[in-house]
Amino acid sequence: MPSEPSVVCRSCGGQDMFIALPMGEMPLANSLISSSRLGEPEAKFPIDLVMCKSCAQVQISQTVPPETLFRHYLYFSSFSSTMLSHAQEIAEEAVKERGLGPSSLVVEIASNDGYLLKNFLKMGVPVLGIEPALNICKTAQERGIRTIPEFFCEALAKRLAEQGELADVILANNVMAHIPDIGGVLAGIKVLLRPGGVFIMETPYVKDLIDYLEFDTIYHEHVFYHSLTSLESLFRRHGLATKQVEHLPIHGGTLRVTVTHEGGEGDGRAVRAWLAAESAWARDEGYYRGFAGKVATFGVELTALLRNLKSQGKRIAGYGAAAKASTLINFLGLDGRTIDFVADRSTYKQGLFMPGSRIPICAPEHILSERPDYLIILAWNFADEIMTQQAEFRKGGGRFIVPLPRLRVI
Repeated sequence: MPSEPSVVCRSCGGQDMFIALPMGEMPLANSLISSSRLGEPEAKFPIDLVMCKSCAQVQISQTVPPETLFRHYLYFSSFSSTMLSHAQEIAEEAVKERGLGPSSLVVEIASNDGYLLKNFLKMGVPVLGIEPALNICKTAQERGIRTIPEFFCEALAKRLAEQGELADVILANNVMAHIPDIGGVLAGIKVLLRPGGVFIMETPYVKDLIDYLEFDTIYHEHVFYHSLTSLESLFRRHGLATKQVEHLPIHGGTLRVTVTHEGGEGDGRAVRAWLAAESAWARDEGYYRGFAGKVATFGVELTALLRNLKSQGKRIAGYGAAAKASTLINFLGLDGRTIDFVADRSTYKQGLFMPGSRIPICAPEHILSERPDYLIILAWNFADEIMTQQAEFRKGGGRFIVPLPRLRVI
């Protein structure tokens, strides 16, 4: 058993931590490699999944500076049909429930290329995006989405508030897990949120991570893995409170939490019931410690399947050059001898190479021209979307391998 990490919880400052899953050294999951850099050494950083015994916050023990991770970013949300559909539903629901209109303001933290905010604009609701990735921010601005190229923080929130830009709704979809200074962001939300306004966040749910072996979502960008138990104590420390909580299937299991200023109206009974249900496992060390053994067993099963197929002369390609693909490939020690190439719809990724493994990234059309026998869906959270897109591959006799949340061949 590895020694306990000498780190401080980023959420509550507690120092009583234990390791749930040691992962060794890994390359940055989104640091895709150009052909000109293939001969250069690649930086790798240690990564361990740990839990704070004080506030139940699951997190990684190491921090890579956000400036390194996010100033130039290659994930554009608009390339996913699933994400576009989900974004439209979020906007329509928020406008209806909150009665938003021309005098309202919706602010999104880490707004990416405007895939979500554009829906509010179409309905006549003013928006403001905050996106630190300079390349993505530029794309959003070119699409007519008012976007600030900065990291969200309390100082920025104060500056906006002084300019009279208070938000009726603040959105943070799949970003609160990425922010080391989460307390500073919550302090900023407290400042920027108009009285009576709501902060709505969506984040991967740690219970799904553990129950369905979603270890590939553990990488340096994902600093936190949230439960409502860990979030509620964090909110309370910053004068905020949970108004509503929901569980969504997207991304392998997502927690959507609606937050108000402390004292605001909310569904207290439902929140208390959710916290009571989490009390059975949120601080249970045994629950988390069993995770490592299950991940190891899964790794043996998947690598055995792939090696068996390769021994039969089968060709295997991957689909989805996502961060989770990098984690799975590198954690299991896979490379181009097992996976010939990885296809991805993002034109920003095509022509590059996967970090660590140096597997080439190609356009989806490469699948039909090369005709692999099996396609392992590395972006398994979009498996249905991908299998629909690849109907021709399937008609030609191709088969899919979906690694998680349970290994299956289709």
